[in-house]
Amino acid sequence: MSAARVAHLGALPADPATAFAWLTRQGAQGRLLPPWAGIDLRRASAGGVADGAQTGFRLRLGPLTRPFVVAHRVEATARTIVDRQVTGPFSSWEHRSTVRERNNGSELDEAFDWTLPMGVLGAVADQWVLGRLERILRYRHAVLRDDLALQRVRPLPGGRRIAVTGASGLVGTALTAFLQAAGHTVVPVVRRAPREGEIGWDPAAGRLASHDLEGVHAVVHLAGANLAGRRWSAAYKRELWDSRIDGTRLLAETLSQLATPPSVLVSASAVGYYGNRGDEILTEESGPGTGFLAELCCAWEGATAPAAAAGVRVVHLRSGMILSPAGGVLAKMLPAFCAGIGGRLGDGRQWVSWISLDDALGAIYWALADIDLSGGVNATGPEPVTNRTLTATLGRVLRRPTLGPPLPAVALRMAFGEMADETALASNRVLPEVLTAAGYPFRHGTVETALAHVLGRG
Repeated sequence: MSAARVAHLGALPADPATAFAWLTRQGAQGRLLPPWAGIDLRRASAGGVADGAQTGFRLRLGPLTRPFVVAHRVEATARTIVDRQVTGPFSSWEHRSTVRERNNGSELDEAFDWTLPMGVLGAVADQWVLGRLERILRYRHAVLRDDLALQRVRPLPGGRRIAVTGASGLVGTALTAFLQAAGHTVVPVVRRAPREGEIGWDPAAGRLASHDLEGVHAVVHLAGANLAGRRWSAAYKRELWDSRIDGTRLLAETLSQLATPPSVLVSASAVGYYGNRGDEILTEESGPGTGFLAELCCAWEGATAPAAAAGVRVVHLRSGMILSPAGGVLAKMLPAFCAGIGGRLGDGRQWVSWISLDDALGAIYWALADIDLSGGVNATGPEPVTNRTLTATLGRVLRRPTLGPPLPAVALRMAFGEMADETALASNRVLPEVLTAAGYPFRHGTVETALAHVLGRG
């Protein structure tokens, strides 16, 4: 067995106390897990990273999984966190993070030390582990640096209680970790029997107790059936409609009845609001389009009216395609593209409005913090691309050819019906004019930088 090490040192735009507090909070470990790394957070301490606490992960290597448990030692005076393996695949494992003062901010010094129980094969395995951990360290630093910078540019008063519907989905899970690491309390609104710290609701039955929402400072509404969950039959279109309109109306009416309503409701919407508009450049000033999805988005946004009438600031985030390998459209595309057989959809000339998951979270945070923001807000990257460009860029980032033949529009329509025309083949050239004018600092200005980040290929 031989010992190996990898380290990273990087500047942070925050004082040492602020940066170290971020690292020790609940949500920080989940926030810093790369979505491409094959590491799932399974059990975390409710109090965050505390001295003597343990965190459980699951490592995924293809079809194989392995539990990985680390124990934390927190040296508050030295602003150091040391994680050591309790159970896992290594003979020994240590991860040390230290925050130090640097100029007008701070710096994070991180290192992994490990040994593998693999004898002569250890040198080969160490190189594989080394490369992966170097990517993880770069990812961790970029996320922490940019989160701290965002919170410095647009501070949200600490200790907010923020209710979140759809908290178990792709965006909701990531948002929960983001907000917790920033020092806020997330109150999930769930359909199952609520646990401590959660609120139960049943939109279909019209059940949401108003007293459960008293004292909540803000609400983020993400719940709704998956638009691409299955072919749009008449029954599924009704499910899509009811899950959004009924739930949003129930939430908005309940908020309007509170003695002290929250200051803001950030309610999800989609760029489908604009319909299929070809090469037309679309901003928040553009009117709604036609088709089922546009009608759904209009009604979805309109259902928040009771909250707005009660004085709640309402923001409708019209999101583009959210880029993350953990779920959504990109996750479905990756198997073919990783195999080198990805291809464009239809003629590939339709415009795709995208946003990285981190910028989607940043847009939600900005909507919570910026009291001048209300109404429709496009949550999209600043440079939409055609499907042809997206195809070529994804292949380049993955270092794979895109040898798959184009999927003809007629084949997509046969497979997915109306959904194909309103999603995969629809052209939405949407610009985030409101966020840009408000000064939101996009982390990923191009689809290439966004894909490189979320796929760990920077």
